[in-house]
Amino acid sequence: MQDISILKGDVIMTSGPIKIIISDDMEAHRRRLERILGAQDDMLLTASAKSGYEAVMAAALHQPDIVLLDIEMESRHAGIEAAKQIHEKLPEVKMIMLTVHKDDSIVFAAFQSGIVDYVLKTAGPAEIVEAIRLAHANMSPIRPIIAEKIRTEFMRIKKTESSLLHTLQIVSELTPSELQVLKLLCENKTRKEIARERSVEQDTIKKQITSILKKFGLPSTSEVVHMINDLHIFEMLKKI
Repeated sequence: MQDISILKGDVIMTSGPIKIIISDDMEAHRRRLERILGAQDDMLLTASAKSGYEAVMAAALHQPDIVLLDIEMESRHAGIEAAKQIHEKLPEVKMIMLTVHKDDSIVFAAFQSGIVDYVLKTAGPAEIVEAIRLAHANMSPIRPIIAEKIRTEFMRIKKTESSLLHTLQIVSELTPSELQVLKLLCENKTRKEIARERSVEQDTIKKQITSILKKFGLPSTSEVVHMINDLHIFEMLKKI
């Protein structure tokens, strides 16, 4: 029978102990978490793993309520891979990443794997215990560090979308010859190589590049090439 969580004031009460698995390749970190959990009357440590592989096996064997996962164990993203497998096989299990990583890409990869919370290892015992109780009660918060990363990512996406539309508009105004020259520039071809490939004089290529730069409003071909390659314009055009 599943434990029932009850919110009373600011304290989450449960009708039975919260069953927890710890997974961290550093013994000192595991021991610290074991001490924190051991001091809680409503928590029960059912297994302690040293790798992502062991975490998946322990979750399948013990059917915990919560799994505390480090990200970097036997491999750089072992915790994320373990979270994906656990979430796929045991979607009711709540997973919390407890790590030192603050990198945006790692944070988003972790949440895509099915975790419900992301707590830094530098967090105090009270914050870790609260994260476990909130996760067990399906009340995990969007923490300030995560909210800021989400806002930053939305701003990046919006900026990229705006830049993409603007760039596509300019590309659509290029002549077929200019478009071909731009494509060759993006392939790191020199003006001499482009002239030879297109069987024209270098002066012709120079004039076409000048026209391209004028349409983009940029002073150098390197800036245009960087923008086009960053936005994967020609890969996109292939699919149209």
